[in-house]
Amino acid sequence: MAPTDRVRQILSWYGSDNPGTRANLVRLLNHGTLAGTGRLVILPVDQGFEHGPARSFAPNPGGYDPEYHAQLAVDAGCNAYAAPLGFIEAVADRYAGEIPLILKLNNSDSLSKGHAACSAITASVDDALRLGCAAVGYTIYPGSSARNEQYNDFRAITHEAKRKGLATVLWAYPRGEGVTKDGETAIDVVAYAAQISAQLGAHIIKVKPPKDFIEQSEAKKVFEKYSIPTATLTDRIRHVVQSAFNGKRIVIFSGGEAKDTPAVLAEVKEIAAGGGFGSIMGRNAFQRPRPEALKLLADVMAVFKNAG
Repeated sequence: MAPTDRVRQILSWYGSDNPGTRANLVRLLNHGTLAGTGRLVILPVDQGFEHGPARSFAPNPGGYDPEYHAQLAVDAGCNAYAAPLGFIEAVADRYAGEIPLILKLNNSDSLSKGHAACSAITASVDDALRLGCAAVGYTIYPGSSARNEQYNDFRAITHEAKRKGLATVLWAYPRGEGVTKDGETAIDVVAYAAQISAQLGAHIIKVKPPKDFIEQSEAKKVFEKYSIPTATLTDRIRHVVQSAFNGKRIVIFSGGEAKDTPAVLAEVKEIAAGGGFGSIMGRNAFQRPRPEALKLLADVMAVFKNAG
């Protein structure tokens, strides 16, 4: 399928990238149910590493098998499937060309009780090339005392990925000593994380839907002085997207912890209304029985498709 006008518009924002990277952005934007719309729904399954197997897969035991998730992403019509090295290696040969793959290059576990939020590098750009991936993913924790190390690592990763023709997806999750628990999803902090991600050179930015709370006292003064609206999730999504180069970087939003279907769809409707480019939905999809997961993902995609 040739790029639509909307996809060509999005590509125009990444003019410094080489043809290989731009082609992989097209692969992501031109695949699945939302192909050509400029919207994305991605299935990420890094929770086994991050939270442990029982917490992740016991609600739907089929999920212990890496192939379950890849097939779910294909059958649902997702734009891409994202996972750590082991899960991608387990399926890459059988799903080559069926769906764009995103290799998550860093991960953390929930066993350590340390205070610095920091993930280990668990795969490489060359692994992504070997496995036929369209993009690499990486997580940063703005607010962590280890954030500068993460920024340095991502600078090296994104330089190599762009040089070798891959797109980059940056998970930006504020946490650590620099922010309170409520501040992790505060509107000013999430918007700041989106700005940092864009400045670091990410093609696609993943953040959490922001809450109507302002963490930083200096930011609060500005929000009040310029009457920046935050009362609705639609307002807050719009501000986060604006914070990523006035909407000229792709910003998608996580599904977060498991919630019921009406709550998921209500959130997605506001993400779409606020100009969000899509959703990256893991536990809310794969922890449901397969028929329910397929129905939910179809409904999510319909929201974004109908939003224009």
